[in-house]
Amino acid sequence: MAGSRTASTTRDAALVAAINSVRALHLLPKLSLDFRLARAARFHSLDMLRYDYFAHGDFGGRMTRFHVRGRLFEENLAWSSGVMSANVTVADWLASPPHRATLLDPSLRRIGVATPVGAFRGWSTATLVTADFAGG
Repeated sequence: MAGSRTASTTRDAALVAAINSVRALHLLPKLSLDFRLARAARFHSLDMLRYDYFAHGDFGGRMTRFHVRGRLFEENLAWSSGVMSANVTVADWLASPPHRATLLDPSLRRIGVATPVGAFRGWSTATLVTADFAGG
């Protein structure tokens, strides 16, 4: 199952599209992809899979490590057994006030996501989602 631990660009693209669709419904600008944010998100999701934990960890340190620029940074996490769809992920975040606030924050302009699948917390297949946002 080690091969499935790499991020799927199809799943990642679907998540960004779902987030941008919700932002468009709220008359907010689309988020642009940021390579550094994507690398930071991928590192974090794979680290959570590898070490079997679910937490933001040293988010600020990770932004520094991956040379992400900006004045404002946010992060949404999610996980589910099986392969989690982008629409389910976004619906879950919209139902949570702090996650919703991040998705709909007009000062956020860039995004990087990772949605790798692997063994996690006793499940043979789970999706670990990291969405990193930046603005300013």
